[in-house]
Amino acid sequence: MSHADAIPGLYARHAEAFDRVRGKDGFERPWLDLLVAPLHAGAHVLDLGCGSGEPIAADLIDRGFLVTGLDVSEPLIRLCRERFPAHDWRVGDMRDLSLGRTFEAIVAWHSFFHLTPDAQRAMFPRFASHAASGGTLMFTSGPVAGVAIGEFEGEPLYHASLDPEEYRSLLSENGFVVLRHVVEDPLCGGATVWLTQRS
Repeated sequence: MSHADAIPGLYARHAEAFDRVRGKDGFERPWLDLLVAPLHAGAHVLDLGCGSGEPIAADLIDRGFLVTGLDVSEPLIRLCRERFPAHDWRVGDMRDLSLGRTFEAIVAWHSFFHLTPDAQRAMFPRFASHAASGGTLMFTSGPVAGVAIGEFEGEPLYHASLDPEEYRSLLSENGFVVLRHVVEDPLCGGATVWLTQRS
């Protein structure tokens, strides 16, 4: 099994450890402010790779949005359902995303970059088919094209990124305009963030 294919099992086996160590101090909040700035009260937001629901989905719920969360880890989705039972939590792989509806905002924070380069390329039509007109899409990537293998709970943790210009091209081809792109944002834990809008 490749390191990329091992991602679902890793987050299932180590769900409690992930929930314990996942930072919840809200350093992502300035980016979430931008994501939801165009949204109306009660708008629907899709959180891809939602983990245990904290801090991203929790922040969105606190703002009054209706969250649909998707994650490959059943134990993590179980935590979401326990914490936020009024919202829609689904076990699934974002590579198979086909919900038959659109959302005013989509976020894939520190999740999309676990996909292989080819799987990332294939996600952009799926993003487009789930984004409402004028809806926002935010995701994190690596700063440059390449593969990086980290480590979590003693196991390899796969990450990949395309070249920034390829992301721009894929976004444009699928009807998204880049609103903001910051490489290794020092105010956000070094995350490389893309904020876009469906035209």
